[in-house]
Amino acid sequence: MQDSPVITLLRFLRDGIETLVEGVGRLTAWLVLCMVLLIAYDVIMRYLFNVSNIAIQELEWHFFSLIFLLGAAYTLKHDGHVRVDILYQSHWVSERGRAWINLLGHIFLLLPFCLLVIQAAYPWVDNAYIRGEISPDPGGLPSRWLLKSAIIVGFSLLLLQGIANLIHQTLFLAGFETTASTIKRPEE
Repeated sequence: MQDSPVITLLRFLRDGIETLVEGVGRLTAWLVLCMVLLIAYDVIMRYLFNVSNIAIQELEWHFFSLIFLLGAAYTLKHDGHVRVDILYQSHWVSERGRAWINLLGHIFLLLPFCLLVIQAAYPWVDNAYIRGEISPDPGGLPSRWLLKSAIIVGFSLLLLQGIANLIHQTLFLAGFETTASTIKRPEE
């Protein structure tokens, strides 16, 4: 039996979101390497040559912020976030039970939290852009609004991945997916 157009559309939407999040996650992994190299450069310059650069130090925490914010959705996609597994992983909870826990957790916790952060961050980013906010330190980086925009982008990606997970759990509970796990296994 062929799936209805709605089911096909939901799978297409879920897969599109997951492709986007996977791509951003892989790019974010390169930021980790860049940050490590930048920190190594900063340490060598500071301790061997007694040269300090405020812009380099700010760039380090900018990279860290980007890694954290942009990597959150990728981590959710791969089920890597910390959770209290006392009940979730116990033998008393079936796969359907875990799907319900995920579904309700996404609806009542993850999605509202993401929307709240995005809504709260928007005026803050907008104000930084309008004022042309720069680093308060001499020699610091300009365009502080770019980094602040990463809050909106990161939580928007997290929201999208939450929606993709929500679609997957709903399809599983309705009998259109064979597993509740959102993690793609090599054999799939």
